Amino acid sequence: MILLWELWWAWGVLAALLALLELVLPGKILLGFSLGAAAVAAVLWLDGGLAARLTAQPAFTVLAWAGLSVVAWLLVKWLVPGGAGSVRRWDRDINDLDDDRRA
Repeated sequence: MILLWELWWAWGVLAALLALLELVLPGKILLGFSLGAAAVAAVLWLDGGLAARLTAQPAFTVLAWAGLSVVAWLLVKWLVPGGAGSVRRWDRDINDLDDDRRA
């Protein structure tokens, strides 16, 4: 009997759902989980010795997903700009005229 954590397409669907959820709730954390699930799906799709070790126990699969998600999240945080200094506040409107330009 094939269990759900052993199927590569189940991890691919999870990756797609998490990516869509990232679009609704932006914050880059779900993107890391999505990329981690996509990496697990890729490993299971290649079906090598590592895939056999991952599917031996569900805990191994979830642990690999968690580890890959942390690495992916750190890469996304490093590569994609944003954060505290990325928001710009406007004090005046572009249509406001300066005092010296008023006629």
